[in-house]
Amino acid sequence: MQTENNSHTYREIFQQPQMWLKEYNLILDNVSKIKSFFLDEMISGNYEIIFTGAGTSSFIGNVLTVLFSKKGVKNCKSVATTDLITQPKAYFSNSQKVILISFARSGNSPESLAAVKIADSMCKDVKHIFITCNADGDLAKNADKNNVLLLLLPPETNDQGLAMTSSFTTMMLTCMFLFDIEQIEQIKPALMQNCFDSINFLDNYTEFIYEISRRYFSRAIFLGSGELKSIAEECNLKLQELTDGRIICKFDSFLGFRHGPKAVVNNETFLVYFFSGDDYVFQYEKDLVEQINSNNKVAGQIAVSQKKVEIPNVTFDLEIITKTDDSFKSDYDFLPYVFVGQLLGYFKSVQLRLDPDNPSVSGKISRVVEGVKIY
Repeated sequence: MQTENNSHTYREIFQQPQMWLKEYNLILDNVSKIKSFFLDEMISGNYEIIFTGAGTSSFIGNVLTVLFSKKGVKNCKSVATTDLITQPKAYFSNSQKVILISFARSGNSPESLAAVKIADSMCKDVKHIFITCNADGDLAKNADKNNVLLLLLPPETNDQGLAMTSSFTTMMLTCMFLFDIEQIEQIKPALMQNCFDSINFLDNYTEFIYEISRRYFSRAIFLGSGELKSIAEECNLKLQELTDGRIICKFDSFLGFRHGPKAVVNNETFLVYFFSGDDYVFQYEKDLVEQINSNNKVAGQIAVSQKKVEIPNVTFDLEIITKTDDSFKSDYDFLPYVFVGQLLGYFKSVQLRLDPDNPSVSGKISRVVEGVKIY
C-alpha cells in the first residue's frame, strides 16, 4: 500500500482515538468549572440550546441534535453560523433565552464571532460555550466574558490539513462529555471500548479502503439513518473536498433517497451504506439496498455496520464491521463510521495526484474560509 503517510491529513486521521482520550482527561480536569457554569439550566428546558458552526463544524450539531433528542433532551437544535448571520430574526428574539454552543476548529472563520455577537445583541439572555481547537483564534480570544465557557481541545486537533478530521470527532465528543458531566467517570469504559474499536477499524480496514480508492468511479453516495445520516453528510464532504470536486458526492437517509435523489445512481456510482445498529431501522435500510441491487448496475458498494450484514442477493465489495463486541452498546458507536469518508477521501486524493493537505488546485476552497464580509 502506497501512502503519503507523512502528510498532516494522514496523521490527523490516525491520531483520533488518542485525541479522544486526551480530551476526556482535559474534561476531567475541568469538571468543577463546567458544573458551575449553568449545567442545570442547560438541560432543564428553560433555555433553547443551539449548536452552531460552519461547514463540517455545523455537521456536529446535526449529529448531536438526533443523539440528544433520543436521550430526552428536546430543547436543542442545530443551525449553521452561515444561516444565523444571514437570517438572525428566524432564530433569535428579544424574549429568548439561549445557550449557543459554538464549534470551531480555528475560531477564525468570520461567521463564528459574528454569530456570537448577533446572539448577544438580539436575545434576552445568552450563555455561550466555545468548543475550539485553537487557543490563538478569534473565538478563543473573545472568551473573557462572564457568560462564556471556553473549552480548548488538545492543540493537535487543530488540523493543519484542509479537511477537518480529528477536530470534527473530538469537538463532537467534547459536547457529549458535557451532557454526561454528572456521570463523566462512569462513561470511561464505553469511551475506551470505542477507542479500541476505532483502532481495530484503522488496523484492519485501511488497506481495503485504499484498494477501493484505486477503482474508477465519478460519483459517491453515503446513506445513513438518524445520527448516521449526518455522519454520511460529513463523509460526502470529505471525499468531495479532498478530491477537489472531481468525485461528485451526495448523502441522504435510506428512506429519503427513494424520493428523487436515487436518480443519480449510474454505473459510475459508488455507494456507501451506514447501517444502523437498531434492528427496527435496519429493516428499512435493507429494503432500499435490495431495490438498488435489483435494478441498478453500480461501480461498487461498501457496507458499514456494527455486526454482520446479510441481505439476500446482495454482494458488497467491502463489508466493514465497526464493533469488536456487539453486545457492548454505547452512545459512541457511530464514531468509527466517519473513518470511511476520511480514508476514502485521503486515498482518492493521493490516487488523483493531489496534495491531501491542500487538494484545491484552483484555490476555490481554503482551510479558513476567506472573502466573507460581515454586515
